[in-house]
Amino acid sequence: MTHNDILRRLRFTLNINNEAIIDLVTKGGGALSMDKLDKYLKREDEEGYEECSAKDCAAFLDGVILWKRGPQEGGGPKKKMDFDNNMILRKLRIAFELKDVDMLAILDLAGMPISKSELSAFFRAPKHRNYMQVQSQLLRRFMVGLDKYLRQ
Repeated sequence: MTHNDILRRLRFTLNINNEAIIDLVTKGGGALSMDKLDKYLKREDEEGYEECSAKDCAAFLDGVILWKRGPQEGGGPKKKMDFDNNMILRKLRIAFELKDVDMLAILDLAGMPISKSELSAFFRAPKHRNYMQVQSQLLRRFMVGLDKYLRQ
């Protein structure tokens, strides 16, 4: 799943406009112009399409966290981690204050039921023996289920 897909799907799920996306990126510590956002929101086969950077996607998700939860006590994240599908899932979990049962229900809504132990493996440290990488298909299904879950 591309970072562009994350932007498009969350834009639809949260029912926000382009100005709100730019505001969220700014709150998340990034900078994004309207022109650049238009390129990010285009489909891959459209002229002018540009791949969204991990930095801009991370800033957007951090902005969503701040919007939904407010600023964090103590200043913010201390350690930078790789921005991969596991981190995206983690940021979505934080932003929408999802517990394990909520996340399992979301995946059920999307037609991809998994066990609680499989879910917990996604949030383990990468060096842990039970760590599992989040596959793009699971993240895509989670985004679909999240939309259904929030619109219930």
